[in-house]
Amino acid sequence: MTDNNRTDVVPPFTASGVLSGDPLDPHGIKACEDSSSALRPESPLLLRAKDDHYDGIIIDPNCLPSDVDTFVTSLRASLAYWKSQCRRGVWLKIPIENADLVPAAVKEGFVYHHAELSYLMLTYWIPETPSTIPANASHQVGIGAFVINEKREILVVQERGGSTRNTGVWKIPTGVVNQAEDILVAAKREVKEETGVDATFIEVLSFRHGHNVAFGKSDLFFLCMLHSTSSQITIQETEIKAAMWMPLDDFCAQKIFCESSMLKKMVEIAIARMEEQYRGFSAERLEFGFQKLESLFYYNKADLRLINPKC
Repeated sequence: MTDNNRTDVVPPFTASGVLSGDPLDPHGIKACEDSSSALRPESPLLLRAKDDHYDGIIIDPNCLPSDVDTFVTSLRASLAYWKSQCRRGVWLKIPIENADLVPAAVKEGFVYHHAELSYLMLTYWIPETPSTIPANASHQVGIGAFVINEKREILVVQERGGSTRNTGVWKIPTGVVNQAEDILVAAKREVKEETGVDATFIEVLSFRHGHNVAFGKSDLFFLCMLHSTSSQITIQETEIKAAMWMPLDDFCAQKIFCESSMLKKMVEIAIARMEEQYRGFSAERLEFGFQKLESLFYYNKADLRLINPKC
């Protein structure tokens, strides 16, 4: 994915306007010279903003004028100045308390990018070329927790809502991974929330990649294996109708696993793992990137040890 306007690492805001920078365009677009009529960065008309690392602009959402007319005047002046500086994408985050500014920004050419509970993000592409601003998040991420105990029983639930409601189907705990939440943490959390059972993460066994799942978004679903460290069940009354420990054979005998080739394959893989005939991905926290940030890396540790690679 072309990522010319990522906003993960940016310099501090200037007192007013944007940081001055090299007008040369690293992406091959001919550099333009400052217009003699362009406003300077210190102009009070310019919106307070900062550069990103891709010749783009991030407008400071905390310093937006509350008056619509004043906002439009400053926005037009700012866009004119940034255009003279050969800037590319502009990010405009409008807090919900300034929602009156949204229609005005749209009239000036901004388009919706994404929304959260407290703000709407809009973008504007300055060059007369196709925009390379990254699209909004294209996927949601979910987990399924295959929890086993010492008796080779599976922790299963019946949900009050969803596609299996009132079908009599017993399924494994599932749920959506929260923002900034690791997959293994989400798996343990969902099991605890739905059933009250504590469990230890073992591995990611497999994953499914689906499309047009939720409002046109794609979906990544990670099947995880966990081992229970407690056995008492306390169901989440608002979402779960019933929960229990079910013998593995009874779980596999449900009709739904004969009708769905993917569900059948998931169960086969889980059973193979229980019988030490299959290995999934376990997690290791490693440093990543130039900033040495730590994140979890999932890989097949067991087979890697057998290969004994040398670096």
